[in-house]
Amino acid sequence: MNNLKVTIDGKSIEVPPGTTILQAARMIGENYPPAMCYYTPLKETGGKCRVCLVKVTQGSEANPRPMPKLVASCLTRVEHGMVIENETSPEVLEARKGVVEFLLINHPLDCPVCDQAGECDLQNLSYKHGTESTRYEEGRREFDKIDLGENIQLHMTRCILCYRCVYTADQLTNKRVHGVINRGDVSEISTYIQNAIDNDFSGNIIDVCPVGALTDKKYRFKQRVWFSKPFYAHRECDKCKGEAVAWVKNNDVIRVTARKNKFGEVLDFICNNCRFEHKNMNDWTIGEPYEMDNDSVITTNKYKVLDHSPAVNVDAKFVSE
Repeated sequence: MNNLKVTIDGKSIEVPPGTTILQAARMIGENYPPAMCYYTPLKETGGKCRVCLVKVTQGSEANPRPMPKLVASCLTRVEHGMVIENETSPEVLEARKGVVEFLLINHPLDCPVCDQAGECDLQNLSYKHGTESTRYEEGRREFDKIDLGENIQLHMTRCILCYRCVYTADQLTNKRVHGVINRGDVSEISTYIQNAIDNDFSGNIIDVCPVGALTDKKYRFKQRVWFSKPFYAHRECDKCKGEAVAWVKNNDVIRVTARKNKFGEVLDFICNNCRFEHKNMNDWTIGEPYEMDNDSVITTNKYKVLDHSPAVNVDAKFVSE
């Protein structure tokens, strides 16, 4: 079949039929819509968070009329001759600002104590599309912390109901025991009767969570992420590929995570054995420093601290030393 031509923010690209607007924008590779629920490796994701809204100013070459309202780019497939405005549209930027405001209505302001700080998608999104203040005066939702087995803790107060963890458990395991219960403002991620999530790949729900709702209990409060040094790491494993990221502090592996692409998505999920049980340097073949975006706060550990004042007590040496 012939490829379809689509133009996004004045830049054109030809894509195969069935490609969504979000996927096409990512192929162009510059300013693509944000995504808090869509996740490429997981089937049926998308359409829940609405931060990827774009404006279609021309539906197709055959039907040049604009679409009457903003559409979710993660679900809308391109047509030949389609013209789209992403960051060039004030209407789109204003809509995203409104969506971010809704996402933050019930989200607690606990970034200083949240283990996800520094690598939180919602944090990055709010800096780019959020506002400095809130118009919301009512109280936020509050939930008790829940231990999902011995390795994972759920902070439901931070959850934005993106469903990523549900789809991950659904598609990686044969016996998903958690999901979303209740409706409206009382909806929550739950194990129904507090069953432990104990399958071999349950730890991956931590990596796909875009906020700090699902955290690694064995890593909690051990270290700020920007003070540790991420390296590509590999080990022989009979359950997964054994390809991970080892986060090192003072020659100790303080946590292990799956590798993510430039869109923040895990392509090769890792097992719990690799993630939780192998925290010695000798357990891994350590490779090159893990590639991070230049604007990521984690890259701060790639530079030497020039100020040697006693007040500066951080381990921020060059990551390859």
